[in-house]
Amino acid sequence: MLKVFNTLTGRKDTFEPLVSGQVRMYVCGVTVYDDCHLGHARSALVFETIRRYLEHAGFAVTFVKNFTDVDDKIIKRANEQNVSCDTITAKYIRAYYEDMGKLGIGHASVEPKATEHMADIITLIEALVQKGMAYDVAGDVYFQVEKYPVYGRLSKRKAEDLLAGARVEVDERKRNPMDFALWKGAKPGEPAWPSPWGPGRPGWHIECSAMSMRHLGETFDIHGGGMDLIFPHHENEIAQSCGATGKEFARYWIHNGFVQINQEKMSKSLGNFFTIKEIFEKSEWPGEITGEILRYFLLTNHYRSPLDFSDQALREAKYALDGFYDLFNRLKEPTTADGPVNEKLATALERTRPAFERAMDDDFNTPAAVAELQGFRSEVNKLLEAGLSANARQQVRELFRLLGSVLGLFQLEKWQFNVDLSDIGVKGLTEEQIKSKVEERNEARSKKDFARSDAIRKELAAQGILLEDRPDGTTRWKR
Repeated sequence: MLKVFNTLTGRKDTFEPLVSGQVRMYVCGVTVYDDCHLGHARSALVFETIRRYLEHAGFAVTFVKNFTDVDDKIIKRANEQNVSCDTITAKYIRAYYEDMGKLGIGHASVEPKATEHMADIITLIEALVQKGMAYDVAGDVYFQVEKYPVYGRLSKRKAEDLLAGARVEVDERKRNPMDFALWKGAKPGEPAWPSPWGPGRPGWHIECSAMSMRHLGETFDIHGGGMDLIFPHHENEIAQSCGATGKEFARYWIHNGFVQINQEKMSKSLGNFFTIKEIFEKSEWPGEITGEILRYFLLTNHYRSPLDFSDQALREAKYALDGFYDLFNRLKEPTTADGPVNEKLATALERTRPAFERAMDDDFNTPAAVAELQGFRSEVNKLLEAGLSANARQQVRELFRLLGSVLGLFQLEKWQFNVDLSDIGVKGLTEEQIKSKVEERNEARSKKDFARSDAIRKELAAQGILLEDRPDGTTRWKR
């Protein structure tokens, strides 16, 4: 039974979709005025993984993730570069897809843009004005917070407490300092659209309400985003959406945690702010950072916990993946063993999938799910020494591929094993050179020249090459 931590209720709730077998989910996407950073990567991966697991569990998922393509920051960037807002947003939407592609993150079911939903936005604002929950002041339209008595129920704070801790736009025309803009009257140098209140553009909060209801209905199952969106963005979405329809907006609110760099909050002012491009290009990393390495690292942290990013954490993710792909390579080796799956492996196969799914059913606990896969890998490695049939090896591969697909892992046919050779001051050997050394060592062993055999092993180890002598007399190597 799937349980989800619901920010709205403050507890883990049993997940029951509105329509049996179907899930409708909206996640706040990026504002496209700059390159994506690690926080964007984490949020994108969290909700893609949730989608993958829901589909694995048998649900038909409609996943909507928007682009905010009209916003103060976009306008400022366009004016700084003396180009149109469309030029800025097109550039950074392309950059977003490139970054997400490196992480293996695919498209949502629907990816709406705010500028394509002006009619929906205006209709929603009109409904609020007609209900007396919003008011027009010289072309600007504000939501009247006092008209929604339970304002603050998502963030669990009273309106006066929210005011004390919030950045509110000073405007003496507002009836209450907490009232927020639904429509902003046109200003010189800004894009504008016609409306009943004059030309202008929408506020940020109303965009997401309009887009989500347009594609998922007035009430849907899951609304997600980073914890930084709980207030004011998601709080305001709830107020204006429920105010307009008189219905509950989203039933489950899911929020991922913040990102820290070496135990400090990621911040441009602290100089520890990394874009996704910078992470893939970091010169400090010994070798290539792949999307799967970064993905594995992100998944070994629970989505609601703070994420501490460091070079060492990436190294550990790389070494862990080396261990998995080393096993996959061993499973491909020829085997003389034949016959049914042995009893110990059958037990491990039978246990692993339910254990993995129990972990994911517990609020999408990916660290626990990965731990189950690590345990299974360890068991299979031990059983391989005794010999596994071709049928048994195939079942192991299929289970890793199935469960790995939920996390977006273990889908590669080839994996590059490498170490930081600069640490030991040597150049890497080619595959042909390594094989030649292994053959030379095997010949020495056959002649019982163990001194030479040990010398070759040490020579290879000094260059980052590990040897494993198998019970059948063959020798395996890896970097």
